[in-house]
Amino acid sequence: MADKASITLPLAISAGIHVGVLVILALGVDFSEPPKPQPQASAPAVQAVVVDQQKVAQHVEKLKAEKREAERKEKARQDELERKAKQARQEREREQARIKKLERERKQKEIERKNAADAAKAAQLKEKQAKEKAEKAEAARKQKEKERKAAEEAAKKAAEKRKQEEAAAKKAADERKRKEEAERKRKAEAERKRKEEERARQQQEQMMQDALAAEQAALSQTRNKQVMSEVQRYTSMIRATIQRNLVVDESMRGKSCRIFIRLANDGFVTANKILSGDPVVCRATKTAINKAGRLPVSPEPDVYNKLKEINLTVQPEFN
Repeated sequence: MADKASITLPLAISAGIHVGVLVILALGVDFSEPPKPQPQASAPAVQAVVVDQQKVAQHVEKLKAEKREAERKEKARQDELERKAKQARQEREREQARIKKLERERKQKEIERKNAADAAKAAQLKEKQAKEKAEKAEAARKQKEKERKAAEEAAKKAAEKRKQEEAAAKKAADERKRKEEAERKRKAEAERKRKEEERARQQQEQMMQDALAAEQAALSQTRNKQVMSEVQRYTSMIRATIQRNLVVDESMRGKSCRIFIRLANDGFVTANKILSGDPVVCRATKTAINKAGRLPVSPEPDVYNKLKEINLTVQPEFN
């Protein structure tokens, strides 16, 4: 009986300790503190209790390690979730930034398309105006050509008339000589006829001189008109050349500059001087003249003489 009791008591104690440990683990009690002293038992019982406590401690440590590992894995899982959430947020922000950039690019392209359309429309209008201007210039040129041909025809007719008159004069002179010879033979009668013929000749010569003077005056007047027409044409060409090289801005609208220009016979600008006008327009005009270097001049001397020194008014043009 004594031996049975000595065996049963340590087993009961060991079982009780296991149950207590399980209860403590279930309740989350930490075994980090050293175990409290147990009541003294017999040597075999104490030995069994110590052995069991070591196993329990090892088991507890294993459970703690497993718990720490589980906590580590949970923390790693949470960190991974946070990393993925942060990555997703960054991706979403990048996508939003990309969408905003695409929208800005779309709006910029829309603005560029509208500007290109406006520029094309303005270019078409300018081309239309230039075409109308060219048509007017061509019509004016044709009219001037018509007037020139008419003047040439008039000059041709006048020359033909002059030839006829010269032939008539020569014939009259021959007739006069014949009559003079006859007059010498018929003294009295011849003198009278001579005088009459002399008066007739003088009248005829006067008429011829008057006709020649009228013809010369007509030719001179026609040429003067042609010269003035050419002067006006080249003046317009000079002004147009300056306008093409003139850099304008809105502050010049309605303002002008009067400038003196001296030209060589090849159109090279040898001198220019501001006479009056807006300072900004005048500076721009001098710059445009210097940039052009040469201006249109006529190869005809009488036209060039009227263009070699001119006073020109320049007013900026706005399309």
